[in-house]
Amino acid sequence: MHDTLRRFATGAAHLALSAGLLWMGHGLAQAQTHSATATASTAAAKTAAPTTAASAAALYGEHCASCHGAQRTGGMGPALLPESLARLRRPEALKVIQQGRAATQMGGFAATLAPADIAALTEWIYQPVTPAPAWSDDDVRASRVETAGTRNLPARPSWKADPMNLFVVVEGGDHHVSLVDGDRFEVIHRFASRYALHGGPKFTPDGRFVFFGSRDGWITKYDLWNLTVVAEVRAGLNMRNVAVSGDGRWVMAANYLPRTVVLFDADLNFVKRYDATTLDGKEASRVSAVYDAAPRKSFVVALKDIPEVWEISYDPKAPPIYDGLVHDYKMGEAIAKPGYQGVRRTPLDEPLDDFFFDQSYRHVLGSTRPKSGAADGAPTAQVVNLDVRRKIAELPIAGMPHLGSGITFAWNGTTVLASPNLKDGAIDVIDMKTWKTVKTIPTPGPGFFMRSHETTRYAWADSMMSPTAKDTLTLIDKTTLTPMATLREPGRTLAHTEFTKDGRYALVSVWETDGAIIVFDAQTLKEVKRLPMSKPVGKYNVWNKITRSEGTSH
Repeated sequence: MHDTLRRFATGAAHLALSAGLLWMGHGLAQAQTHSATATASTAAAKTAAPTTAASAAALYGEHCASCHGAQRTGGMGPALLPESLARLRRPEALKVIQQGRAATQMGGFAATLAPADIAALTEWIYQPVTPAPAWSDDDVRASRVETAGTRNLPARPSWKADPMNLFVVVEGGDHHVSLVDGDRFEVIHRFASRYALHGGPKFTPDGRFVFFGSRDGWITKYDLWNLTVVAEVRAGLNMRNVAVSGDGRWVMAANYLPRTVVLFDADLNFVKRYDATTLDGKEASRVSAVYDAAPRKSFVVALKDIPEVWEISYDPKAPPIYDGLVHDYKMGEAIAKPGYQGVRRTPLDEPLDDFFFDQSYRHVLGSTRPKSGAADGAPTAQVVNLDVRRKIAELPIAGMPHLGSGITFAWNGTTVLASPNLKDGAIDVIDMKTWKTVKTIPTPGPGFFMRSHETTRYAWADSMMSPTAKDTLTLIDKTTLTPMATLREPGRTLAHTEFTKDGRYALVSVWETDGAIIVFDAQTLKEVKRLPMSKPVGKYNVWNKITRSEGTSH
Protein backbone atom coordinates (compact mmCIF):
# COMPACT_ATOMS: atom_id res chain seq x y z
CA MET A 1 0.00 0.00 0.00
CA HIS A 2 2.59 2.47 -0.98
CA ASP A 3 0.94 5.85 -1.62
CA THR A 4 2.23 7.67 -4.70
CA LEU A 5 3.38 11.23 -4.15
CA ARG A 6 1.05 13.78 -5.66
CA ARG A 7 3.37 15.98 -7.60
CA PHE A 8 2.72 19.68 -7.86
CA ALA A 9 5.31 20.53 -10.55
CA THR A 10 4.67 19.77 -14.22
CA GLY A 11 6.66 19.09 -17.33
CA ALA A 12 9.87 17.16 -17.85
CA ALA A 13 11.28 17.95 -14.42
CA HIS A 14 8.17 16.48 -12.82
CA LEU A 15 8.52 13.25 -14.78
CA ALA A 16 12.19 12.92 -13.92
CA LEU A 17 11.57 13.30 -10.22
CA SER A 18 8.41 11.26 -9.79
CA ALA A 19 10.20 7.96 -9.35
CA GLY A 20 12.42 9.35 -6.62
CA LEU A 21 9.69 11.25 -4.78
CA LEU A 22 7.13 8.50 -4.31
CA TRP A 23 5.33 8.78 -0.98
CA MET A 24 5.02 5.41 0.64
CA GLY A 25 2.16 3.57 2.24
CA HIS A 26 2.58 0.16 3.81
CA GLY A 27 2.38 -2.83 1.44
CA LEU A 28 4.13 -5.57 -0.36
CA ALA A 29 3.53 -5.10 -4.13
CA GLN A 30 1.49 -3.38 -6.78
CA ALA A 31 -2.09 -4.50 -7.18
CA GLN A 32 -1.94 -4.49 -10.95
CA THR A 33 1.07 -6.78 -11.02
CA HIS A 34 -0.66 -9.60 -9.23
CA SER A 35 -4.39 -9.27 -9.80
CA ALA A 36 -4.03 -11.10 -13.13
CA THR A 37 -1.88 -13.99 -11.87
CA ALA A 38 -4.60 -16.21 -10.40
CA THR A 39 -3.91 -19.29 -12.51
CA ALA A 40 -4.38 -23.01 -12.09
CA SER A 41 -0.84 -23.38 -10.77
CA THR A 42 -1.60 -20.75 -8.10
CA ALA A 43 -4.70 -22.66 -7.07
CA ALA A 44 -2.62 -25.80 -6.73
CA ALA A 45 -0.16 -23.96 -4.55
CA LYS A 46 -2.95 -23.34 -2.02
CA THR A 47 -2.98 -27.03 -1.18
CA ALA A 48 0.80 -27.36 -0.98
CA ALA A 49 2.77 -28.33 2.13
CA PRO A 50 3.47 -25.70 4.83
CA THR A 51 5.82 -22.98 3.69
CA THR A 52 9.41 -23.15 4.92
CA ALA A 53 11.69 -20.23 5.73
CA ALA A 54 13.53 -20.82 2.47
CA SER A 55 10.33 -20.75 0.44
CA ALA A 56 9.14 -17.64 2.36
CA ALA A 57 12.31 -15.92 1.20
CA ALA A 58 11.61 -17.05 -2.34
CA LEU A 59 8.04 -15.77 -2.11
CA TYR A 60 9.33 -12.42 -0.93
CA GLY A 61 11.83 -12.30 -3.79
CA GLU A 62 9.12 -13.10 -6.32
CA HIS A 63 6.29 -10.90 -5.12
CA CYS A 64 7.74 -8.16 -2.91
CA ALA A 65 11.39 -7.37 -3.58
CA SER A 66 10.72 -5.25 -6.66
CA CYS A 67 8.88 -2.69 -4.51
CA HIS A 68 10.44 -3.14 -1.08
CA GLY A 69 14.04 -4.00 -1.97
CA ALA A 70 15.99 -7.25 -1.87
CA GLN A 71 17.11 -6.51 1.70
CA ARG A 72 13.67 -5.13 2.67
CA THR A 73 15.14 -1.64 2.98
CA GLY A 74 12.43 -0.05 0.85
CA GLY A 75 12.06 1.29 -2.66
CA MET A 76 8.71 2.21 -4.15
CA GLY A 77 7.26 0.71 -0.99
CA PRO A 78 8.43 1.28 2.59
CA ALA A 79 11.12 -0.65 4.42
CA LEU A 80 9.92 -3.98 5.82
CA LEU A 81 12.38 -4.36 8.68
CA PRO A 82 11.56 -5.37 12.27
CA GLU A 83 12.56 -1.89 13.41
CA SER A 84 10.20 -0.28 10.90
CA LEU A 85 7.30 -2.61 11.73
CA ALA A 86 7.62 -2.33 15.51
CA ARG A 87 4.24 -0.61 15.85
CA LEU A 88 2.41 -2.73 13.28
CA ARG A 89 1.02 -5.91 14.83
CA ARG A 90 1.36 -9.14 12.91
CA PRO A 91 -2.41 -9.66 12.48
CA GLU A 92 -2.66 -6.20 10.91
CA ALA A 93 0.26 -6.94 8.56
CA LEU A 94 -1.33 -10.26 7.59
CA LYS A 95 -4.59 -8.49 6.79
CA VAL A 96 -2.79 -5.99 4.54
CA ILE A 97 -1.06 -8.81 2.64
CA GLN A 98 -4.39 -10.59 2.23
CA GLN A 99 -6.59 -7.64 1.33
CA GLY A 100 -4.25 -4.87 0.22
CA ARG A 101 -4.82 -1.27 1.21
CA ALA A 102 -7.50 0.98 -0.19
CA ALA A 103 -6.52 4.04 -2.22
CA THR A 104 -2.97 2.78 -2.75
CA GLN A 105 -1.11 0.59 -5.22
CA MET A 106 -0.93 -2.22 -2.67
CA GLY A 107 -3.12 -5.07 -3.86
CA GLY A 108 -4.22 -8.09 -1.85
CA PHE A 109 -2.82 -11.61 -2.30
CA ALA A 110 -5.73 -13.62 -0.91
CA ALA A 111 -6.72 -14.77 -4.40
CA THR A 112 -3.20 -15.63 -5.56
CA LEU A 113 -1.35 -17.05 -2.54
CA ALA A 114 -2.21 -19.85 -0.16
CA PRO A 115 -3.03 -18.88 3.44
CA ALA A 116 0.12 -20.67 4.58
CA ASP A 117 2.21 -18.58 2.16
CA ILE A 118 0.66 -15.35 3.37
CA ALA A 119 1.30 -16.36 6.98
CA ALA A 120 4.90 -17.21 6.12
CA LEU A 121 5.42 -13.87 4.37
CA THR A 122 4.02 -12.07 7.40
CA GLU A 123 6.41 -13.86 9.70
CA TRP A 124 9.32 -13.35 7.30
CA ILE A 125 9.14 -9.56 7.24
CA TYR A 126 9.39 -9.45 11.05
CA GLN A 127 12.67 -11.37 11.07
CA PRO A 128 16.04 -9.55 11.08
CA VAL A 129 17.83 -9.23 7.76
CA THR A 130 21.14 -11.11 7.71
CA PRO A 131 23.63 -9.63 7.14
CA ALA A 132 22.25 -6.39 8.54
CA PRO A 133 21.57 -3.87 5.78
CA ALA A 134 23.94 -0.92 5.52
CA TRP A 135 23.32 2.70 4.59
CA SER A 136 26.50 4.59 3.73
CA ASP A 137 27.25 8.27 3.28
CA ASP A 138 27.17 7.70 -0.47
CA ASP A 139 23.73 6.08 -0.12
CA VAL A 140 22.51 9.15 1.76
CA ARG A 141 23.86 11.52 -0.88
CA ALA A 142 22.48 9.43 -3.75
CA SER A 143 19.00 9.34 -2.22
CA ARG A 144 18.53 13.11 -2.28
CA VAL A 145 16.06 14.51 -4.80
CA GLU A 146 14.92 18.10 -5.31
CA THR A 147 11.82 19.44 -7.02
CA ALA A 148 12.82 21.70 -9.90
CA GLY A 149 11.77 25.32 -9.66
CA THR A 150 10.98 25.43 -5.95
CA ARG A 151 13.86 27.79 -5.18
CA ASN A 152 12.10 30.49 -7.23
CA LEU A 153 8.65 30.21 -5.68
CA PRO A 154 7.20 33.38 -4.13
CA ALA A 155 7.98 34.07 -0.47
CA ARG A 156 4.34 34.50 0.50
CA PRO A 157 1.44 32.12 1.12
CA SER A 158 -0.57 31.10 -1.93
CA TRP A 159 -3.66 30.76 0.28
CA LYS A 160 -5.65 33.20 2.44
CA ALA A 161 -5.20 32.50 6.14
CA ASP A 162 -2.90 33.46 9.01
CA PRO A 163 0.30 31.47 8.33
CA MET A 164 1.22 31.71 12.02
CA ASN A 165 -2.06 30.09 13.08
CA LEU A 166 -1.76 27.19 10.68
CA PHE A 167 -2.06 23.62 11.98
CA VAL A 168 -0.14 20.76 10.38
CA VAL A 169 -2.11 17.57 11.03
CA VAL A 170 -0.48 14.17 10.56
CA GLU A 171 -3.10 11.58 9.60
CA GLY A 172 -1.68 8.13 10.31
CA GLY A 173 -4.73 6.21 9.06
CA ASP A 174 -3.98 6.74 5.39
CA HIS A 175 -0.60 8.51 5.59
CA HIS A 176 -1.63 12.03 4.67
CA VAL A 177 -1.03 15.51 6.04
CA SER A 178 -3.76 18.14 6.30
CA LEU A 179 -3.17 21.88 6.67
CA VAL A 180 -5.89 23.47 8.79
CA ASP A 181 -6.72 27.17 9.09
CA GLY A 182 -6.64 27.86 12.84
CA ASP A 183 -9.15 30.72 12.58
CA ARG A 184 -11.89 29.21 10.42
CA PHE A 185 -11.04 25.57 11.23
CA GLU A 186 -11.15 24.53 7.62
CA VAL A 187 -8.75 22.31 5.66
CA ILE A 188 -6.65 24.44 3.31
CA HIS A 189 -4.90 21.52 1.64
CA ARG A 190 -4.33 17.77 2.05
CA PHE A 191 -1.48 15.75 0.57
CA ALA A 192 -0.03 12.24 0.77
CA SER A 193 2.90 11.64 3.13
CA ARG A 194 5.47 8.97 3.48
CA TYR A 195 4.67 5.93 5.55
CA ALA A 196 4.63 6.32 9.35
CA LEU A 197 5.75 9.87 10.01
CA HIS A 198 7.28 10.01 13.48
CA GLY A 199 8.70 12.49 15.95
CA GLY A 200 6.60 15.49 15.01
CA PRO A 201 7.17 17.94 12.14
CA LYS A 202 9.72 20.71 12.67
CA PHE A 203 9.45 24.26 11.30
CA THR A 204 11.86 26.91 10.09
CA PRO A 205 11.80 30.15 12.14
CA ASP A 206 9.66 32.00 9.58
CA GLY A 207 7.10 29.19 9.49
CA ARG A 208 7.40 28.71 5.75
CA PHE A 209 9.04 25.30 5.61
CA VAL A 210 8.29 22.16 7.57
CA PHE A 211 10.42 19.01 7.81
CA PHE A 212 8.85 15.58 8.22
CA GLY A 213 10.68 12.43 9.29
CA SER A 214 9.44 8.91 8.53
CA ARG A 215 10.12 5.69 10.37
CA ASP A 216 12.08 4.31 7.43
CA GLY A 217 14.48 7.19 7.32
CA TRP A 218 13.12 9.75 4.87
CA ILE A 219 13.27 13.48 5.58
CA THR A 220 10.91 15.62 3.52
CA LYS A 221 11.18 19.40 3.25
CA TYR A 222 7.80 20.89 2.40
CA ASP A 223 6.94 24.49 1.42
CA LEU A 224 3.78 25.31 3.37
CA TRP A 225 3.27 28.60 1.57
CA ASN A 226 3.42 27.10 -1.93
CA LEU A 227 2.04 23.64 -1.08
CA THR A 228 4.84 21.58 -2.58
CA VAL A 229 7.64 19.24 -1.69
CA VAL A 230 11.01 20.98 -1.97
CA ALA A 231 13.45 18.12 -1.41
CA GLU A 232 13.83 14.70 0.18
CA VAL A 233 16.72 12.63 1.47
CA ARG A 234 16.97 9.28 3.21
CA ALA A 235 19.06 9.68 6.36
CA GLY A 236 18.89 6.04 7.43
CA LEU A 237 16.88 2.85 7.30
CA ASN A 238 15.06 3.30 10.61
CA MET A 239 14.85 6.80 12.03
CA ARG A 240 13.53 8.15 15.32
CA ASN A 241 13.07 11.85 14.64
CA VAL A 242 14.52 15.00 13.13
CA ALA A 243 15.38 18.40 14.61
CA VAL A 244 15.78 21.80 12.94
CA SER A 245 18.21 24.38 14.29
CA GLY A 246 16.89 27.58 15.81
CA ASP A 247 18.37 29.61 12.96
CA GLY A 248 16.81 27.32 10.33
CA ARG A 249 20.17 26.46 8.75
CA TRP A 250 20.60 22.84 9.90
CA VAL A 251 18.66 19.60 10.11
CA MET A 252 19.73 16.62 12.20
CA ALA A 253 18.39 13.05 12.11
CA ALA A 254 18.51 10.40 14.86
CA ASN A 255 18.74 6.82 13.59
CA TYR A 256 18.19 3.38 15.05
CA LEU A 257 19.55 1.75 11.89
CA PRO A 258 22.32 2.42 11.13
CA ARG A 259 23.38 3.66 14.55
CA THR A 260 24.16 7.20 13.52
CA VAL A 261 23.28 10.85 13.85
CA VAL A 262 23.32 12.66 10.50
CA LEU A 263 23.66 16.40 9.89
CA PHE A 264 22.23 18.15 6.81
CA ASP A 265 21.98 21.74 5.72
CA ALA A 266 18.54 23.28 5.29
CA ASP A 267 18.40 22.11 1.65
CA LEU A 268 18.94 18.52 2.86
CA ASN A 269 22.46 18.26 1.50
CA PHE A 270 24.55 15.78 3.48
CA VAL A 271 27.07 17.49 5.78
CA LYS A 272 28.34 15.01 8.33
CA ARG A 273 27.75 11.58 9.88
CA TYR A 274 28.31 10.87 13.57
CA ASP A 275 28.64 7.22 14.56
CA ALA A 276 26.77 6.67 17.83
CA THR A 277 29.59 4.97 19.68
CA THR A 278 31.59 5.36 22.84
CA LEU A 279 34.70 7.51 22.64
CA ASP A 280 36.88 4.44 22.03
CA GLY A 281 34.48 3.15 19.37
CA LYS A 282 34.00 -0.22 21.08
CA GLU A 283 30.26 0.11 21.79
CA ALA A 284 27.53 1.35 19.51
CA SER A 285 24.05 2.57 20.30
CA ARG A 286 20.70 3.27 18.79
CA VAL A 287 19.84 6.97 18.98
CA SER A 288 16.77 7.69 21.11
CA ALA A 289 16.10 11.28 20.07
CA VAL A 290 17.59 14.57 18.93
CA TYR A 291 16.18 18.01 19.80
CA ASP A 292 17.23 21.56 19.12
CA ALA A 293 18.38 23.68 22.07
CA ALA A 294 18.07 27.04 20.31
CA PRO A 295 19.33 29.27 23.16
CA ARG A 296 22.49 27.15 23.26
CA LYS A 297 22.81 27.03 19.45
CA SER A 298 23.16 23.26 19.62
CA PHE A 299 21.49 19.91 19.10
CA VAL A 300 21.14 17.59 22.09
CA VAL A 301 21.19 13.84 21.45
CA ALA A 302 20.16 10.94 23.72
CA LEU A 303 21.57 7.46 23.15
CA LYS A 304 19.45 4.42 23.96
CA ASP A 305 22.19 1.88 24.70
CA ILE A 306 25.13 3.99 25.92
CA PRO A 307 24.97 6.11 29.12
CA GLU A 308 25.82 9.41 27.45
CA VAL A 309 24.12 12.60 26.34
CA TRP A 310 25.66 14.44 23.41
CA GLU A 311 25.59 18.13 22.60
CA ILE A 312 26.53 19.13 19.06
CA SER A 313 26.96 22.87 18.59
CA TYR A 314 26.15 24.74 15.40
CA ASP A 315 27.69 27.93 16.80
CA PRO A 316 30.91 28.75 14.88
CA LYS A 317 32.21 30.33 18.10
CA ALA A 318 31.60 27.24 20.23
CA PRO A 319 34.40 26.60 22.76
CA PRO A 320 36.74 23.62 22.20
CA ILE A 321 35.85 20.19 23.51
CA TYR A 322 38.08 18.29 25.95
CA ASP A 323 37.31 14.59 26.11
CA GLY A 324 40.30 13.59 28.25
CA LEU A 325 41.05 14.18 31.92
CA VAL A 326 41.48 17.89 32.52
CA HIS A 327 42.67 19.51 35.74
CA ASP A 328 41.23 22.85 34.71
CA TYR A 329 39.47 23.23 31.38
CA LYS A 330 40.80 26.80 31.07
CA MET A 331 44.36 25.45 31.08
CA GLY A 332 43.67 23.25 28.11
CA GLU A 333 45.65 20.29 29.45
CA ALA A 334 43.88 17.74 27.27
CA ILE A 335 43.97 17.69 23.49
CA ALA A 336 41.10 19.85 22.34
CA LYS A 337 38.65 19.10 19.54
CA PRO A 338 36.77 21.80 17.66
CA GLY A 339 33.57 22.83 19.41
CA TYR A 340 31.77 23.69 16.17
CA GLN A 341 29.85 20.59 14.98
CA GLY A 342 31.82 18.50 17.48
CA VAL A 343 30.42 16.03 20.03
CA ARG A 344 30.47 17.22 23.64
CA ARG A 345 29.80 14.12 25.75
CA THR A 346 28.11 14.01 29.15
CA PRO A 347 28.66 10.63 30.85
CA LEU A 348 25.74 9.18 32.83
CA ASP A 349 25.03 6.18 35.04
CA GLU A 350 22.06 5.08 32.93
CA PRO A 351 21.09 5.70 29.30
CA LEU A 352 18.52 8.39 28.67
CA ASP A 353 15.43 7.78 26.57
CA ASP A 354 13.16 10.62 25.55
CA PHE A 355 13.80 13.93 27.29
CA PHE A 356 12.64 17.48 27.97
CA PHE A 357 14.40 20.83 28.46
CA ASP A 358 13.87 23.28 31.27
CA GLN A 359 13.14 26.85 30.20
CA SER A 360 16.80 27.90 30.39
CA TYR A 361 17.87 24.91 28.27
CA ARG A 362 20.68 24.29 30.76
CA HIS A 363 19.04 21.13 32.02
CA VAL A 364 17.84 17.98 30.30
CA LEU A 365 15.13 16.04 32.10
CA GLY A 366 14.93 12.49 30.82
CA SER A 367 13.40 9.14 31.60
CA THR A 368 15.54 6.07 32.17
CA ARG A 369 14.66 2.43 32.00
CA PRO A 370 13.91 0.92 35.41
CA LYS A 371 16.99 -0.70 36.92
CA SER A 372 16.96 -4.46 37.31
CA GLY A 373 15.84 -5.37 40.80
CA ALA A 374 14.78 -1.82 41.64
CA ALA A 375 11.94 -1.51 44.10
CA ASP A 376 8.54 -0.34 42.93
CA GLY A 377 8.34 3.41 43.16
CA ALA A 378 12.06 3.96 42.52
CA PRO A 379 12.82 7.11 40.49
CA THR A 380 12.88 6.52 36.74
CA ALA A 381 14.01 9.96 35.59
CA GLN A 382 17.07 12.15 35.96
CA VAL A 383 18.21 15.76 35.57
CA VAL A 384 21.38 16.42 33.59
CA ASN A 385 23.16 19.78 33.65
CA LEU A 386 24.62 20.41 30.19
CA ASP A 387 27.03 23.06 31.45
CA VAL A 388 28.77 20.96 34.11
CA ARG A 389 28.19 17.79 32.03
CA ARG A 390 26.83 15.48 34.71
CA LYS A 391 23.64 14.29 36.37
CA ILE A 392 22.68 16.60 39.22
CA ALA A 393 19.44 15.02 40.47
CA GLU A 394 17.02 12.14 40.18
CA LEU A 395 13.40 13.02 39.64
CA PRO A 396 11.02 11.35 42.12
CA ILE A 397 8.76 9.98 39.40
CA ALA A 398 7.75 6.32 39.52
CA GLY A 399 6.25 4.24 36.73
CA MET A 400 7.17 5.24 33.15
CA PRO A 401 7.20 9.05 32.83
CA HIS A 402 6.79 10.39 29.31
CA LEU A 403 8.94 13.47 29.76
CA GLY A 404 9.11 14.20 26.06
CA SER A 405 5.47 15.29 26.34
CA GLY A 406 5.88 17.23 29.56
CA ILE A 407 4.94 20.89 29.97
CA THR A 408 6.10 23.69 32.25
CA PHE A 409 4.15 26.54 33.80
CA ALA A 410 4.37 29.10 36.61
CA TRP A 411 3.00 28.03 39.99
CA ASN A 412 3.29 29.65 43.44
CA GLY A 413 6.36 31.71 42.57
CA THR A 414 8.26 28.88 40.92
CA THR A 415 8.21 26.95 37.65
CA VAL A 416 6.93 23.40 37.67
CA LEU A 417 7.12 20.50 35.27
CA ALA A 418 4.06 18.31 34.75
CA SER A 419 4.60 14.94 33.08
CA PRO A 420 2.22 12.21 31.92
CA ASN A 421 2.94 8.60 32.79
CA LEU A 422 2.81 5.63 30.43
CA LYS A 423 2.28 3.13 33.24
CA ASP A 424 0.37 4.83 36.04
CA GLY A 425 -2.80 6.92 36.09
CA ALA A 426 -1.06 9.98 37.48
CA ILE A 427 0.44 13.34 36.56
CA ASP A 428 3.58 14.19 38.52
CA VAL A 429 4.26 17.86 39.17
CA ILE A 430 7.92 18.71 39.93
CA ASP A 431 9.41 21.95 41.28
CA MET A 432 12.18 22.83 38.83
CA LYS A 433 14.25 24.62 41.46
CA THR A 434 14.35 21.88 44.07
CA TRP A 435 13.56 18.94 41.75
CA LYS A 436 11.07 17.73 44.37
CA THR A 437 7.51 16.54 43.85
CA VAL A 438 4.93 19.22 44.44
CA LYS A 439 1.94 16.99 43.85
CA THR A 440 0.85 13.77 42.18
CA ILE A 441 -2.49 14.26 40.44
CA PRO A 442 -4.61 11.16 39.81
CA THR A 443 -6.06 10.55 36.36
CA PRO A 444 -8.42 7.81 35.10
CA GLY A 445 -5.52 5.94 33.50
CA PRO A 446 -2.01 6.18 32.04
CA GLY A 447 -1.56 8.75 29.29
CA PHE A 448 0.82 9.76 26.54
CA PHE A 449 0.30 13.49 25.90
CA MET A 450 -0.15 16.59 28.02
CA ARG A 451 -0.65 20.08 26.63
CA SER A 452 -1.50 23.61 27.72
CA HIS A 453 -1.00 27.24 26.66
CA GLU A 454 0.23 30.39 28.38
CA THR A 455 -3.22 31.98 28.21
CA THR A 456 -5.34 29.04 29.28
CA ARG A 457 -6.32 27.96 32.78
CA TYR A 458 -6.08 24.23 32.26
CA ALA A 459 -3.53 21.56 31.44
CA TRP A 460 -5.14 18.90 29.24
CA ALA A 461 -4.02 15.29 29.83
CA ASP A 462 -5.19 12.17 28.03
CA SER A 463 -5.44 8.59 29.31
CA MET A 464 -4.98 6.97 25.91
CA MET A 465 -2.80 4.15 27.26
CA SER A 466 -5.69 2.89 29.40
CA PRO A 467 -8.03 0.24 27.94
CA THR A 468 -10.91 1.60 30.02
CA ALA A 469 -10.25 5.36 30.08
CA LYS A 470 -8.73 6.01 26.66
CA ASP A 471 -11.85 8.00 25.77
CA THR A 472 -11.32 10.56 28.54
CA LEU A 473 -9.41 13.82 28.78
CA THR A 474 -8.67 15.26 32.23
CA LEU A 475 -8.41 19.03 32.58
CA ILE A 476 -6.23 20.13 35.47
CA ASP A 477 -6.37 23.61 37.00
CA LYS A 478 -2.81 24.99 36.83
CA THR A 479 -3.36 27.14 39.93
CA THR A 480 -4.77 24.55 42.32
CA LEU A 481 -3.24 21.47 40.63
CA THR A 482 -6.56 19.66 40.85
CA PRO A 483 -8.68 17.98 38.16
CA MET A 484 -11.54 20.33 37.34
CA ALA A 485 -13.29 18.76 34.36
CA THR A 486 -13.32 15.81 32.00
CA LEU A 487 -14.19 15.50 28.33
CA ARG A 488 -15.21 12.17 26.81
CA GLU A 489 -15.73 10.56 23.45
CA PRO A 490 -17.31 7.26 24.60
CA GLY A 491 -15.71 4.14 23.17
CA ARG A 492 -13.09 6.06 21.17
CA THR A 493 -9.54 7.22 21.84
CA LEU A 494 -9.24 10.89 22.75
CA ALA A 495 -5.68 12.23 22.65
CA HIS A 496 -3.10 14.86 21.67
CA THR A 497 -4.39 18.35 22.39
CA GLU A 498 -2.95 21.42 20.63
CA PHE A 499 -4.00 25.04 20.99
CA THR A 500 -4.51 27.89 18.57
CA LYS A 501 -1.79 30.52 18.74
CA ASP A 502 -3.85 32.68 21.12
CA GLY A 503 -4.86 29.73 23.29
CA ARG A 504 -8.57 30.38 22.79
CA TYR A 505 -9.34 27.01 21.21
CA ALA A 506 -8.09 23.49 21.84
CA LEU A 507 -7.94 20.91 19.05
CA VAL A 508 -8.16 17.27 20.17
CA SER A 509 -7.74 14.07 18.15
CA VAL A 510 -10.22 11.24 17.95
CA TRP A 511 -7.45 8.74 17.37
CA GLU A 512 -9.25 6.31 15.04
CA THR A 513 -9.09 5.53 11.34
CA ASP A 514 -12.57 7.04 11.01
CA GLY A 515 -11.56 9.73 13.46
CA ALA A 516 -11.76 13.49 13.67
CA ILE A 517 -10.35 16.65 15.12
CA ILE A 518 -12.68 18.18 17.68
CA VAL A 519 -12.36 21.91 18.28
CA PHE A 520 -13.21 22.98 21.84
CA ASP A 521 -13.59 26.44 23.28
CA ALA A 522 -10.78 26.38 25.86
CA GLN A 523 -12.82 28.45 28.35
CA THR A 524 -16.36 27.10 28.07
CA LEU A 525 -15.15 23.58 27.07
CA LYS A 526 -17.96 23.38 24.52
CA GLU A 527 -17.45 21.71 21.17
CA VAL A 528 -17.18 24.29 18.37
CA LYS A 529 -16.53 22.16 15.30
CA ARG A 530 -15.56 18.67 14.19
CA LEU A 531 -13.35 17.89 11.19
CA PRO A 532 -13.30 14.28 9.89
CA MET A 533 -9.75 12.88 9.78
CA SER A 534 -8.08 9.51 9.26
CA LYS A 535 -6.43 8.76 12.62
CA PRO A 536 -5.02 12.24 13.30
CA VAL A 537 -2.05 11.14 15.40
CA GLY A 538 -0.74 14.66 15.89
CA LYS A 539 -1.44 18.30 15.14
CA TYR A 540 1.06 21.13 15.38
CA ASN A 541 0.43 24.87 15.49
CA VAL A 542 3.12 26.84 13.64
CA TRP A 543 3.22 29.75 16.09
CA ASN A 544 3.31 27.61 19.22
CA LYS A 545 6.13 25.54 17.80
CA ILE A 546 8.40 28.28 16.51
CA THR A 547 7.92 30.42 19.64
CA ARG A 548 8.49 27.37 21.87
CA SER A 549 5.28 27.78 23.82
CA GLU A 550 5.56 26.47 27.37
CA GLY A 551 2.44 24.39 26.77
CA THR A 552 3.70 22.28 23.88
CA SER A 553 6.54 19.85 23.26
CA HIS A 554 9.72 21.23 21.69
